[in-house]
Amino acid sequence: MEKENRKEVVAARIRAAREAAGLSQGQVAKKLEMHRPTISEIEAGRRNVTLDEIKVFANLYGVESWWLSGTDPEENPNAEMARYELAARELSKMNPDDFDNLMRMLSTLKKSGGGDEQG
Repeated sequence: MEKENRKEVVAARIRAAREAAGLSQGQVAKKLEMHRPTISEIEAGRRNVTLDEIKVFANLYGVESWWLSGTDPEENPNAEMARYELAARELSKMNPDDFDNLMRMLSTLKKSGGGDEQG
């Protein structure tokens, strides 16, 4: 993966993990003793993130640091599981009606051939 692309992936994953953890940028900044604009810059991909910072974010958000660091599934066989775990955390926050609607949409998507079969 190219350096700029990885930087964008890291920024997007840090943002997604924060949102999945149900935290605001301000809450994260306070917990990590950073300024909120620093968190914003990191999530926008305008600030480099050190490996030590990735480990701190991963610990706070309850995700694996290799996933936050932009590791591809080919580079780490557990990366796919991290994607499913993140999705499961998001699903667990949905109200029952929205969850049922989403499951119907997924079923329709699968039947229409719109989903990629993997495995």
